[in-house]
Order: sequence, then structure tokens, then C-alpha cells
Amino acid sequence: MQLDDRDLQILSTLTREGRISKAALAERIGLSPTPCWERLRKLENAGLIQSFGARIDLRKLGPHVTVFAVIELSDHTAASFQKFETTIQRYDEVTGCWALGGGFDYLLQVVTRDIDAYQRMIDDMLEARLGLSRYFTYVVTKTVKDPGTLPIDLLASIASGR
Repeated sequence: MQLDDRDLQILSTLTREGRISKAALAERIGLSPTPCWERLRKLENAGLIQSFGARIDLRKLGPHVTVFAVIELSDHTAASFQKFETTIQRYDEVTGCWALGGGFDYLLQVVTRDIDAYQRMIDDMLEARLGLSRYFTYVVTKTVKDPGTLPIDLLASIASGR
């Protein structure tokens, strides 16, 4: 799908302000509401916009801990990767999971009430025999940059293949 500057402006604006009204979005990118709405619908239908959601400030909700864990599996067969990827879906605490190239197999982002809850989850994974060979835990002490927004220059670079 070819994206022009206005499409990229829509995408960039929505990463920062998902609840913006259609009228405000149209004004922000310099279009009248109907053409803006048609572009937005086209972007959604093409699958570029996966969903709309709220970013919750967990600090205001209550005590919690965010942990990144790198996972290495003991067996590197397609079946063991598939078993891990299927089973990891049942852990609600795992808020992100990425397959990696290089030294480790997966990077997990985990949010739990405390470190004990995180360790119970890891113990459950070990008992489930998912094939974890090693894991390393990194506790987040401070969020420096939130990954939720995508600047228009980055979107343009990705869209153009530059």
C-alpha cells in the first residue's frame, strides 16, 4: 500500500492521541472530515491500524513491577519453538514476547504485582516443561522513553524503504 504524507500524519497522530476526534484529526492534518475519515477507514481496512487502546499509568493504579526476561530454549526445533509460543499465550502477565536472532531465543516483557508473582510465573513455566534452558531477569527501575509513539519521520522511512 502506498502511503502519502497525510496518511503518515494520520498514523503518527493516532500513536500519540488515539482518542482524537475525527474532526480534530482532520483539522490537524489539513483535510476536511469526510476525506480524512475515508483515509482512516482505508488504513484500518489495510490492517495498518491494528487497534485503538488506552495506555494505563500503572503507578497510579497500584504497586507493580515490570520485568524483561531473556529466554533460551534447550531444544531448537520448530516443534519446541511452536510449543513455547503457543503456551506463552496463556500467561496474562506476559505483555510482550519477541523471538530473537542471536544468543537468546525470546525476549519477554512481564508486568506483575511484585517480584514474587514474577518468580511464581517462571516456576510455573519451568514446571510446564516448556524447554527453558536458561533465563535472565532484568527489573525495570525507571521508564526513560515510552515505546507507544511513532514519529512521522520514522513512519515515512519505514514506508519508503529508506
